Amino acid sequence: MRSAAGSGIERIMNGHGFSFGGAALQALGSGALWWPAERLLVVSDLHFGKSARLAAVGGAALPPYEGRETLLRLEADLEATGARRVICLGDSFDAAGVESLLPEAERLWIARLQAGRDWVWIEGNHDPGPVALGGTHLAELRLAGLVFRHIATPEAAGEVSGHYHPKARLVLRGRVLSRPCFLMDARRLILPAYGAYAGGLRSDSPVLDALMGPEAVAVLTGPQPVALPMPRRR
Repeated sequence: MRSAAGSGIERIMNGHGFSFGGAALQALGSGALWWPAERLLVVSDLHFGKSARLAAVGGAALPPYEGRETLLRLEADLEATGARRVICLGDSFDAAGVESLLPEAERLWIARLQAGRDWVWIEGNHDPGPVALGGTHLAELRLAGLVFRHIATPEAAGEVSGHYHPKARLVLRGRVLSRPCFLMDARRLILPAYGAYAGGLRSDSPVLDALMGPEAVAVLTGPQPVALPMPRRR
């Protein structure tokens, strides 16, 4: 893993360029991963239908526009990058079959974004089966030396995953800053949750601390992504 600042990677968006598994990638400020050479945009943990599912079971109320907010961000990333391929790294929907609860406008919006693109839905733990939308449904996908799956594995090598919704917590000048972040080491890359109101797991949690190597880096999302040593347990 090395910085791609001098690799000639095109900085068409606010992103942090780096090399992983032999590929020149960008961690975008939105939480998406961009692979220019493959014209591929990768997002994880969209959790469409979360507010609808919670409302159906009497759970905590969430703003009903969370799907719209996620789709607006996704549409902007697709337009800015000109991506022709998309991989959604699992938990794209908050539960199996919940796509039927989405407003028709949001289902049509997803279909418009899919049109003319190679779209892959990776199975997650919230949506283990195929969803009733277009695209290809896979447990994992291998592409040019990288493997895309939902949950990181112990034998990771060139692995790109999601699931954990990583967030980094920093204290700067007495103020606490918490942002969704990418986590990466020499073997694995974990994406933040892309969905609005998806929540997160701090990078210094025992599970992430044990999963990531000592050289791990966190890339904080936001208007200008910032890379720093992964905040860990002390």
